[in-house]
Amino acid sequence: MTRQLGIGLISVGWMGRAHSRAYRNVHERFPDLGARPRLVVAADVAESGRSAAVEELGYERATADWREVIADPEVDAVSICAPNFLHREMAIAAAEAGKPFWIEKPMGISLEESTQIADAAAAAGVVTAVGFSYRHAPIIARARELVRSGRIGRVTNVRVGFVADYSADAEAPLTWRYARARAGSGVLGDLLSHGFHLAEHVVGEIAELVADQSIFIAERPIVTGDAVGHAAQAGTERGTVENEDYSAIIAHFAGGAVGVFESSRVSTGSRSEYTLEVHGTLGTLRWDFTRMNELEIATRDDEFYGFSTVLAGPADGEFSRFQPGPGIPMGFDDLKTIEASHFLRSVVTGEQDGPSVADGRRAAQLVDAAERSAASRGWVAAS
Repeated sequence: MTRQLGIGLISVGWMGRAHSRAYRNVHERFPDLGARPRLVVAADVAESGRSAAVEELGYERATADWREVIADPEVDAVSICAPNFLHREMAIAAAEAGKPFWIEKPMGISLEESTQIADAAAAAGVVTAVGFSYRHAPIIARARELVRSGRIGRVTNVRVGFVADYSADAEAPLTWRYARARAGSGVLGDLLSHGFHLAEHVVGEIAELVADQSIFIAERPIVTGDAVGHAAQAGTERGTVENEDYSAIIAHFAGGAVGVFESSRVSTGSRSEYTLEVHGTLGTLRWDFTRMNELEIATRDDEFYGFSTVLAGPADGEFSRFQPGPGIPMGFDDLKTIEASHFLRSVVTGEQDGPSVADGRRAAQLVDAAERSAASRGWVAAS
């Protein structure tokens, strides 16, 4: 029997829209979930966001007060897509109300806030989900199996790059993402939290690391008007960028491998260059999000030694839910639909399925270690 689950959304930005599309798509792709989302209420401080929630996304109603979403008796689960500095209060309120929640990363603005969120969820016994989208690419399931099964031998070194150019324009406005009090770290939390989680998901735990970081664009035009995020408008006055544009890290994995991590938000031309490369004694795997349905593989036992491209297919992850055969690509929104399926399965069964706020806290722990290392100029334990 299919159970209807009332969904509440907090913040109708790009990610709030992605969550909403995922909820609308999940019943078609995962009819065996035993749950069908009903979009009940969305909260946004902007009138335009509230209108879009009802008129475009399909929510039954909208409000300016996020607390009304959590308190609504028709809401069974909550998506938290607000800026980082609002996460802690919203997530703890949801947990205390007994409402499962799906929250975007980084959770909060610090390890302390991430820990408070994870502790609140554990104390309340609510299931959760965290937006680690990239691990849900079906070919990543193949990569993980090849690594964990020993197919590429003992892992020797790992390279992870989460490099983008969304902040490369020095005249782009000084939004909340550049303020320590509102975003916490810069590219470490925004992008490399994904990279840390992906590397540990495929390879294993990181034991220690040493990091460096830089701010390349020190000042930006101050935001004018009420718009937030990437839609904000810039004025003529300038303000100071308070968190890092770039970070480089060397890490030691608990299993003995060495990892190199690089992340940037100001690398001109790199639109979404999110990559994972795993080298082993018997082979190497390479994955690039811009070709997320492909995995490059080279193994020493191949007659034609060198890299071959393997296409994601029905045997990989949740691919068969979306496409009938290799060569028909999946997209980013499909990854969010897979995330939604894990979250809703957790809600229905009461058992955690997929990344939880504990995983969000772990990513925050690695970000915190990197920041402490950059400040001390030395190696730092990652646990």
